[in-house]
Amino acid sequence: MASEAVVLTVDGPHGARDVRISSPGRILWPEPGITKLDLARYLVDVGAAFVAANGDRPLSLQRFPDGIDGEQFFSKNPPKGAPDFVRSVMVVYPSGRTHPQLVIDEPAAAVWAVQMNTVVFHPWPSRAENSDNPDELRIDLDPQPGTDFDDAIPAALELRSLLAEVGLTAFVKTSGSRGLHVFAPIEPTHEFLEVRHAVIAAVRELERRMPERVTTAWWKEERGERIFLDFNQANRDRTMAGAYSPRAIAHAPVSCPLEWHELENADPKSFTIATVPERLATVGDPWAGMHAQSGTIDELLGWWARDAAAGLGELPFPPDFPKMPGEPPRVQPSRARKGG
Repeated sequence: MASEAVVLTVDGPHGARDVRISSPGRILWPEPGITKLDLARYLVDVGAAFVAANGDRPLSLQRFPDGIDGEQFFSKNPPKGAPDFVRSVMVVYPSGRTHPQLVIDEPAAAVWAVQMNTVVFHPWPSRAENSDNPDELRIDLDPQPGTDFDDAIPAALELRSLLAEVGLTAFVKTSGSRGLHVFAPIEPTHEFLEVRHAVIAAVRELERRMPERVTTAWWKEERGERIFLDFNQANRDRTMAGAYSPRAIAHAPVSCPLEWHELENADPKSFTIATVPERLATVGDPWAGMHAQSGTIDELLGWWARDAAAGLGELPFPPDFPKMPGEPPRVQPSRARKGG
């Protein structure tokens, strides 16, 4: 049964704001019994770090009106009735269509999103005022069947070293599920397709160094028991759960930034809505200085050009994208063989 609304006072850069949470007792995560109010309070507790990581970016809200086991949908533009401290910015989607996209600038806006039944926050890798040029290079290390989180750790460590070779400083976080996300701050001087090519160059090199452990194979039937290096997360309007964002998984995990020295002994299941606020208060935010200094993707683009000259060109795009120049056929390899 829904209970009476609760008003939370949320501190921020423009002073305290009151945010109303209706149906505060609604259960979002049935297994641990976490409510809508619990989630709102979590965003209050981690608000500054959350906004530092996800603020000033086009953002999609993954909303669950009836909890994580119910229906879900994505919101990109601010819903009607959004408070005046929640803004939007016009962005261009892969289709060429333009549309306003939500932007969060302060913790109160994240708490308001919880009022709208948001569970997962998906930020773009670019800033609101320069949305065509990412300022983060992002690589998703996705364990495939037969592998797990521990298998992603050596791949992430080697990827860190590889990025350092080209002048990029890598940061790592748990995905909130079984994988890892590796980010590197970059100068926002290249548009999405060029950043995608830099990512492809990086993951191809990692695959050369760890062929038995990682793969860039887009088709699942070709991946085997390896970590998939998801290059397509570098595309326009493709996002992953942001730092400190909860995930819609039974035990209420959080996509949690880590120090590199923590990684080898990390248990991703231990980073939850219940535990991360205390961790942040005692350990601090490992990503606090991420954008203090940015690198360039110039050397990676040199690798891309080298590989392209050797016959290694474009890789498949997501199925909802228009057909892209140089893209290989969008047909499953086994079906292509049967058709041949």
